[in-house]
This record gives sequence, C-alpha cells and structure tokens, in this order.
Amino acid sequence: MTGTSPLDEYLTAARPEDAWDEAAIRELDGVVRAAAPDLESAVKYRILMYTRAGDWRHWICAINTQRSGVCLRFLYGVLLDDPHGVLRKGSAQLMTWDVARGQELDPDAVAAYVRQAVDLQVHYRENAAEISAASKAVPATKRPRRR
Repeated sequence: MTGTSPLDEYLTAARPEDAWDEAAIRELDGVVRAAAPDLESAVKYRILMYTRAGDWRHWICAINTQRSGVCLRFLYGVLLDDPHGVLRKGSAQLMTWDVARGQELDPDAVAAYVRQAVDLQVHYRENAAEISAASKAVPATKRPRRR
C-alpha cells in the first residue's frame, strides 16, 4: 500500500476485533518506536515487524492481534531477562508477551524489554545456532540466558 505507514497497513489487513485491540496495537507501536527510534517496521508474514538495517531475517520484535488480545513477540526472547514474568515460550527462540483484551499496558516495562531485545540482536545473530540448540535442549522453564 503506497503512502500508508506499516502500522496503518497492518491495521487495515488485520481488522482488529474491537477498538481496544486497535488502541493497544497503536500504543505498543508507539512504545516500540519511542524505545528504539532507529527500528524500521514493515508488515511481514501478516504481522507488524520491527528490525534495523533491513535485517528482516533477524527481526527484533513484532506485534499482532489474536482472539484474546494482542501480542508482542521477540524473535530471540529466550535471551531476555523476564523480571515481570510475562513471556510465554513460542518456539526454540521466540517468546511472546500476551496482552489480554482490556489489560492495561505498562509502557516502561514494554520499552525495557524492547531495548534489551535491540541490544541483544547482534549477540543473537552471531550465536544463533548455539542459542537455538541450547533452547531446544532444556525445558521451557529453564531458558538459556546470555552470558
């Protein structure tokens, strides 16, 4: 879609279930952009993704809607500290922060997770195979941490 932002493109395609979903997606997008102004965004695989330097293979985070609310996904979330206990395992590396419909967002907490994910992108890219293997080898409750 020419002339529209990736956020507007995503909202048009996703058709959020209600006004809360759209407001939450807009708020999450704003927090991500404020926390890491150098990130690029685009709609990829039907989700709103963020990366830097055009490295979509190693995207940093993504926002999407689901039946129960919205999600903030972190490609290498297994490396993130999770002081709020909000991350749910999605795959060997992916972790998701589910925001239930009607739940209030904590912009400072979201920003801290995003900044941490940005800071770890290079580490992940350089050690992806090792991180993936370590993640697959342990139960979901015992995720590998960065060193």
